Amino acid sequence: MYADTGAFADDETVRSILTGTGETWAVVGLSPNRSRAAYGVAAVLQRYGKRVVPVHPSARTVHGERGYSSLAEIPFPVDVVDVFVNSELAGAVADEAVEIGAKAVWFQLGVVDEQAYARTRAAGLAMVMDRCPAIEIPRLGG
Repeated sequence: MYADTGAFADDETVRSILTGTGETWAVVGLSPNRSRAAYGVAAVLQRYGKRVVPVHPSARTVHGERGYSSLAEIPFPVDVVDVFVNSELAGAVADEAVEIGAKAVWFQLGVVDEQAYARTRAAGLAMVMDRCPAIEIPRLGG
C-alpha cells in the first residue's frame, strides 16, 4: 500500500499546475469512447481553457484535437501529461514526459507509482498522483 496521497499532491502544486503550468495537456489514454473517464475529464479541461491533446495507440481526433499515438509524436510543446493508463504502465509514461520536456505529470485517480513519482520530481517536473483535475478545478476555485 502507498502513503497518503496528500504526500503526492499538495494543494499548492495542484493549483500551480491547473492555473499556471499547464495550458497544453497531453491526455494519455484519451479516445473517442464517451463512457471512459478520460473523455469526460478532457471535456472539463477544455471548458477551463486548456488545450487537450489525445495520446492513444489509435491516434484518433477527440474533442476537435488531432490525436497522436505517443508523446514523442506530438510536434509542439506539452505542458502537462495527464495519465489515464494503469499503474503498471504509468511509470514509462512519466519517463516519456520527462524526455519530451513536459513541465508536469498528473496521474489520475487510482494511478499510483511511487518510484515514477520520485523519478519525475528528481527530474524537476511538478507531479500529482492519484487525483483528478476535473475534481480539483472546482474544489480549488477553478
